[in-house]
Parts: sequence; structure tokens; C-alpha cells
Amino acid sequence: MGERWLIPTLSFLCVVALFAACLLGSTAMPFERVLAAILGGADPADRLVIWTIRLPRALAAWLTGAALGISGAALQGLLRNPLAEPGVLGVSASASLTATFALYFGLVTLNPWILPLAAIMGAMIATALLSLAASRTQSVVTLILIGVGLSSFSGALMSLLMNLAPNPFSQADMINWMLGTVANRSFAEILLVLPFIAAGTVCLLVNGRGLSALTLGEDAAAGVGLNLKRQRLWTVLGAGLATGASVALAGAIGFVGIVAPHVIRPLVKHDPARSLIPSALLAGLILVVADIFVRLLPSTNELKLGVVAALIGAPAFVWIAIRRRATDG
Repeated sequence: MGERWLIPTLSFLCVVALFAACLLGSTAMPFERVLAAILGGADPADRLVIWTIRLPRALAAWLTGAALGISGAALQGLLRNPLAEPGVLGVSASASLTATFALYFGLVTLNPWILPLAAIMGAMIATALLSLAASRTQSVVTLILIGVGLSSFSGALMSLLMNLAPNPFSQADMINWMLGTVANRSFAEILLVLPFIAAGTVCLLVNGRGLSALTLGEDAAAGVGLNLKRQRLWTVLGAGLATGASVALAGAIGFVGIVAPHVIRPLVKHDPARSLIPSALLAGLILVVADIFVRLLPSTNELKLGVVAALIGAPAFVWIAIRRRATDG
């Protein structure tokens, strides 16, 4: 596939996947009925199913994937590390922790904006710590260990909150955030996080050129006029906003932010700036298809989207790590 056709092709596939998500479910709907329901006609029951259940869920999956995909591509460019990704580096876990904290103490009942703000705060704190560590060490292993430490610490605190949950309903909410799901999402919840995802995306795209310069190394990038502190700040801000908002919408979903950029990178000649939009589109496509699989899988209890993403992404992560080591060796 030529690079000029990459974004149009992925955009078309995303539209097809979103439409397929409206077609498929516990009861499949014919193409004509779905199209009529989307256009505002057809039976009121069809419109209810499409506009209240299936389309919001599919859009939530796509937005979550797109946010994680562009954040993963940006973090990989900033850290010059193909293993960097919000989930692997503990950013998603930190965002889940602060979101769970807001749920546990009932802060969400005060104002619905508190949930995305809490998740974004956790994501930005974790990303800032990683950026600071990256400025002090060139070791990929050190960064991964810091990410593992952040994930473990966040997971331990979430387990503590679950242990102390006052009732089963609070505990169920926390489990949802830990495992990740887009079930029962509404347009109201999407609109709540959309400004944060949009702001994060704009931050990353506007500063994408700096990521390309960083491929030369920090000294060379500074030599051609790149302000390293400004680049780190805006990349941290953008990734934190996008990742935090995705966690507020769907909980912690890992590995999609590492798989999508890895697939895209060779198609854009390993340019981090040119990989941002295609990575977002591919990651969104992956999560929509994964969620369709979740809904169609015959099981008593529906699998969580985060579990399916991890089952696909974790082996891919190991393969990328082994391949990188073989290349470095």
C-alpha cells in the first residue's frame, strides 16, 4: 500500500467497521434496516437499537483506540523506543487509579467532569515522570522497569480500594475500569471526553515535526533548532489528555498503542510525525473489530474489551521486544 493511500484506506476501513458494528450483535440486522435507522427513518425500535446501543458503543471503541494509537506513536517518537505505549509504561494504569479513586469516594456524583479530569491527571503525572526519566537515561530497560513499577503500584492501590469497597456495586465499577469495556456507553459519555481527546490530538499533531527531528538524537535535534523541553511538555500534555480521556471512557485497555504504530511505522518510512494519524486510525479499527468479536462470542458473561486487547497485544509486544533485541544484537 502506497503511503498516499494509507490514510484514505484506513479511514474507509474504519467506516466499514463502524457500520458492521451496527449490523452485528445478539440479533443481526439487515443492511437496509441499519442504513434507514442511521438516516433517521425505519422502525423506532431499530433507531433505538442503533442510536442508543450499537453506534455509541462502536464509536466509544473507535475513539478509545484512536486516542491510544496516537499517544503510543507519539510516546515512541519522544522516547525513541518502539516498546513505549501508554499501557506498557503505566500511563493507563495511573489514569485508571485516579479514575477509580474518584469513583470510590463518590466524587463523580458531584460533577460528571470529575471522572475525565481525574483520569487525565493520573495519565499526565505518569507521562511526566516517564519523560523526566527519559531525559536522564537512554536505557530502554530502565524506562520499561519504571513503567512496570508505575503499573504495579497503581494496580496495588486499585486492589486496596477494591478491598475496601463499601458495596458490591462500587466494586463492580472498579473492576470495569481495571478490565476495560465500552459496553453501555452513551453519546453523553462520548461528548464528555471528546474535547479532551481532541485537545490531546491537536497537541500531538501540531508538535509532530519535533518527533521527526528527535530520530536524529537529542543533541542533533537541538542543533537544528528543536526546543527539547517544549517538545517534551507538549507531547506529555497531548498523550496525557488523550490517554486519560480514553481511560475515562473505556477503562484501562493495553497494547493497542504499541501494535498499531509498529504496523504503521514501516509504511511511513519510520517517520514518527507521519505515523500519528495512521496509527490512530488503525488502533481505532482494531478496537472496533475486537469489540465486535466480544459481542459475537457465545459466552454467559461478556468478555471485557481490555482482556481481548491484552490477549492479542501481549504476544505482539513479546514478539516486537524479541525482534528488537535480535536487531540490536
